Parts: sequence; structure tokens; C-alpha cells
Amino acid sequence: MNLIRSILDSLTRRRRAKLDLRLRILNLTRQSELAHYAEVADNAAKRRKGLLGRQGLGPGEGLWILPCEAVHTFGMQFPIDLVYLDRDMRVKKVRSDVSPWRLSACLSAHSVLELASGSIRRTQTRPGDRLEFSSASLLSDNGGSPPAQSSRREIP
Repeated sequence: MNLIRSILDSLTRRRRAKLDLRLRILNLTRQSELAHYAEVADNAAKRRKGLLGRQGLGPGEGLWILPCEAVHTFGMQFPIDLVYLDRDMRVKKVRSDVSPWRLSACLSAHSVLELASGSIRRTQTRPGDRLEFSSASLLSDNGGSPPAQSSRREIP
């Protein structure tokens, strides 16, 4: 709970400074990296747009949508993997290789990770796994450089 509040507080402060947060997401249970560059969709406009208009996601890229219990792939041009998370960053449900023009939901989820297709298979992520989010880099609207260190937080 405190981690989510801390991340959201950090996002709010950074949003005021016109910065976009990029996250690195680790599966602590499987000791694997789900994403080294995940964007955050934490407001209505970003959640509404999601991955629409993109040609694809590269390996290690993704989008963390919060809050979110369901997603659709209407209008998308590529398949994605979905990881549904609870408030404690535990995996509730996974869906691999979700094709365009589909719906998926997990009503007990608090957020969803949209990842490049094959990410779940590569990392062997399963329900019950514990994830860790850390800052990958900060990019300002005027082309600022990423910080020297990443801040890493583990969920107790």
C-alpha cells in the first residue's frame, strides 16, 4: 500500500515538473526482468490512449495502467501480454499473446501491465508472483537526461 502511495505521490510531483516516469519491473519470485522501460498511464488521457497508435512494443517495453481492471485491444495492430496486479504488486492473472480486437478483465485487479508479446513466456510469470517497480529513467519534455541512479523499492 505504502509503495503505491509513494509511487503515485512521486508521479504527481514529477507531473508538475513535466517529467515522465519510466519504470523497470522485476519479477522477484522468478528473478527475472519483465520490463526495463515501462511507461505509466495514471491519468484518464493516458489510460484512454494506452498503446493505440503504436506499431508494436519492443522486448522489455510496456505500459503500466493504474487503476485498471480491464483492457481491450480494439484498434491495435499487434498482440500483447497482460499481467493483472493487486495493490500489493502480486500477480492476480496473466494472459499471453492477446490478439487485436479482444477484451480481457480481472475484477480483483488494481492495475494492469501491458507487455510485449512473449514477455510472460520468457519470464515464466505466474499468478502469485511478486513484482518490484523501480525508476528506470526520467525524461523531461525538453530532452533532459536520465538520473545517474535508479531508486529501487521492494514491497514488504
